[in-house]
Amino acid sequence: MARLSRIAPELPAANLQTAVAFYDKLSFALAAYFSQLGYAIVERDGVAIHLFEDKLRRSAPMGVHIFTHDLAELFEEFDNRGVRFAQKIERKPWGNRDFRVRDDFGNELKFTEPVAEDE
Repeated sequence: MARLSRIAPELPAANLQTAVAFYDKLSFALAAYFSQLGYAIVERDGVAIHLFEDKLRRSAPMGVHIFTHDLAELFEEFDNRGVRFAQKIERKPWGNRDFRVRDDFGNELKFTEPVAEDE
């Protein structure tokens, strides 16, 4: 059976430079920037997010789950960088813990720590 190897969501941004600056604050490095196409790619730890300029806001904001086994450490890193949280760390009814941030265009990143096997 064919295997999937990676996912790279495309998120709308009314202003590409503002979006890139936001993801830089989350320590996503700029991997590609195509100003004439209104398109950029940011990456961190093998996670890629593609950003496309949508000045007229025709596309609805998106939600993306990004999984980590170091949730508290990541939260502290973001907190130290002055990131505003849409939700601080919470345990969800299905067991996972997560926290959430929203970019300036309403896209929500849900940083999620899976339930440990022994819980």
